[in-house]
Amino acid sequence: MTSAVLFDFGGTLDAVGVPWRDRVFRYFCEAGSPVSREAFDPVFFRADDALVGRIPTTLSFADTVSRLVTGVAAELDGSDPGRAGRVAARFLAEARATLREHQPLLERLARRYRLGIISNFYGNLSTVCGEVGLGGLFATVVDSARVGASKPAPTIFRHALSALEVEAARAVFVGDSVPRDLIGAREVGMRHVWLAPNAARDNRPCCPDDTVIHRLTELEELVR
Repeated sequence: MTSAVLFDFGGTLDAVGVPWRDRVFRYFCEAGSPVSREAFDPVFFRADDALVGRIPTTLSFADTVSRLVTGVAAELDGSDPGRAGRVAARFLAEARATLREHQPLLERLARRYRLGIISNFYGNLSTVCGEVGLGGLFATVVDSARVGASKPAPTIFRHALSALEVEAARAVFVGDSVPRDLIGAREVGMRHVWLAPNAARDNRPCCPDDTVIHRLTELEELVR
């Protein structure tokens, strides 16, 4: 019997299987930024790394996204100074809409299971969850910058299981990243579910018998 359900945050709860890097790249391209994927990725990683553990734990979701996107924009083409603001606004609007869409499902699950989040984040994930209305649904929110370990390290998964007081065999982890989410959960003996809307494009889950879902709402019928 399942006692706990844990989730990744970015790309899983705030989107349908699309990580922040992919979304920010797409939004910059659609906003007219002349950048290739090969040039964009290292710029994103530098801006992302610059925030980890270096922002206030009380920083809002909007300010977090703004700092990330501004950091990316600073290294890209600067011909349009308003581009970063437009990208950040679109990111926030779509993320918040998806979080609102997922909230009824999470509320139903919270009545049956202990819920948790395990995320590679910046140190302020608890603030972000509270701001978007999810804080009261999760018994634990494990932020990599706060615990000093990042997925897929087993340490961060064990930290969450300990906080929930549940054995790995009685927990399910849901995430969009095979190397970070699924493999990390597998290493501690947790059942894992892959949120992969485009699984046909890269149909290689962590394990041959992994459950693959295309929308988070499919989870409700799978967790027993």
